Amino acid sequence: MTAANIRGSIPTPLKLIPLVVISLMAGCAKKVPPPPPPPVVVIPPQPQPPMGAQENMRIPEAAPDGTRKTVNSSVSTAQAVWNLRSAYNVAALNCVDAKYNPVLEGYKSFLKVHDKSLDKADAELKKNFNGAFGKSGTRERETYQTQVYNFFSVPPVKASFCDAAMQLATEIAVLPAGQLEAYAPMGLSKFEAPFMAFFNAYDQYRADLAAWQAKYGGIVVVAPNQAQNSAGPPAGAVSGVSTGTVARPQ
Repeated sequence: MTAANIRGSIPTPLKLIPLVVISLMAGCAKKVPPPPPPPVVVIPPQPQPPMGAQENMRIPEAAPDGTRKTVNSSVSTAQAVWNLRSAYNVAALNCVDAKYNPVLEGYKSFLKVHDKSLDKADAELKKNFNGAFGKSGTRERETYQTQVYNFFSVPPVKASFCDAAMQLATEIAVLPAGQLEAYAPMGLSKFEAPFMAFFNAYDQYRADLAAWQAKYGGIVVVAPNQAQNSAGPPAGAVSGVSTGTVARPQ
């Protein structure tokens, strides 16, 4: 190689300058921080039916004024007397804890003290049902009274119903003979009160559940890194939009 060729292959200072500048600029460039982790969406527990009731339970609907039509609505005085007796009977049979002993004893006394009023109501109802349904009057009355018994036997309301029966046992114990007809509508309403409270609570549960489903029902539960490793929602997940990791309370 000639001296001229050797000189031509050696970088000159002018050729080195751009390389040095590029290297310095790369070293001074700010590093882009990693993106923040996705926000954690904390989903509150799904609302549950009150008092351990089942889901999709059928209850009497509330009218615009808040009242509900039940088997005890708009009944005659005689029917109110008999339905009061039915409610008291259910309480005596179902409220079996020792603290509810006054209910059973009160019911026994109730049958004795108010036997004439009860017999009168029974005779009047028999006449009314036979007049309305003819030969099937007895069956129709038994069917209706079964509905009354079932109404006062709704399992979730048992505890509050028995508590109400305890108070009513004390109240009815001082009711003089011959006054049952006048007392029956009010007493029947008091026996119904725990069930009305339950129906109101169940309606509130339905409203709370609808709001929960509207807000959280479409969120996909995404495990860490799953969003990057999966082309779709995990098997069994509810389809929808996820804004980040979802945390469910334990």
